[in-house]
Amino acid sequence: MDYSIFMGNMQAIRKREGFEGQRAIVLPKKILEMCGYTLPINSLYLTDIGFYPRAQFHYRERPSGISAHILIYCLEGKGWVELPSGNVNINPNEVLIIPAEMPHKYGADDKNPWTIYWAHFKGLQSAYFVSLLTKQFKSFVNDNIFLEERIKIFDMIYRSLESGYSLDNLFFASTSFQYFLTTLTFSDKFASAQHAVEKDVVDLSIEYMQDHLDTPIKLEALAASVNLSLSHYSNIFKRKTGYSPIIYFNHLKIQHACQYLQFTSLRINEISSKLGIEDPYYFSRLFTKVMGLSPVEYRHKKR
Repeated sequence: MDYSIFMGNMQAIRKREGFEGQRAIVLPKKILEMCGYTLPINSLYLTDIGFYPRAQFHYRERPSGISAHILIYCLEGKGWVELPSGNVNINPNEVLIIPAEMPHKYGADDKNPWTIYWAHFKGLQSAYFVSLLTKQFKSFVNDNIFLEERIKIFDMIYRSLESGYSLDNLFFASTSFQYFLTTLTFSDKFASAQHAVEKDVVDLSIEYMQDHLDTPIKLEALAASVNLSLSHYSNIFKRKTGYSPIIYFNHLKIQHACQYLQFTSLRINEISSKLGIEDPYYFSRLFTKVMGLSPVEYRHKKR
């Protein structure tokens, strides 16, 4: 889009008042003041929330930003945003995050206006959620696949606030919105929890580990199980999980050891053998390193 032409047109048109099918709630000032000091609502709460379908001529310009963070989730059509970092076009299934106090302009595409779910939010943890979203995205705008289950969460939040501002409704909206933001931050995990999704090589490797907890497996065998070179496998595994493959495999073994210790009367050396670790003293040292207490202490604590 040519921003100069668009902005010229917008000087005459600006935002049309209202869009057919629109929904919006702006929480009253007194309610927001209560949210600001009421635990745990004050950790994250909405100030405004809405839905604009095919929002032709939608436009906002805020030279000093606003005191709340802004989220815009584009489902259909297109839009644009102008931030201090530059201009960005916004397409279907993309999310825009504008941190509080950040100068901005945004609007709907003049030929194919966007359909958006949007929210303004504050709270003690709001900046943390914004940093999670922007760090995960590595920008203020990024892809986020459409999932009907996510939209149902948004609609549920809206209906809760629409029914009034009781503490129960405010608490429900607050915690539900945290979950909504989490589904955007970890979209792949949310998608996999809702639908069967194609597994990548790391997922397949972890499944292989889980199927071979009773054997000692070397790094070369793990890489071979997903047909990758040793270096490439190690790099992508650590990039996704934060751990090297062997450390992750050991964590799975210890996780399984915890179940043996808690739910069976197997001796330590028997548990060690079941996990493919022939030296029970090494197993005890590994368990203590991972869990922070010895196998015997763990069993005593859990019984």
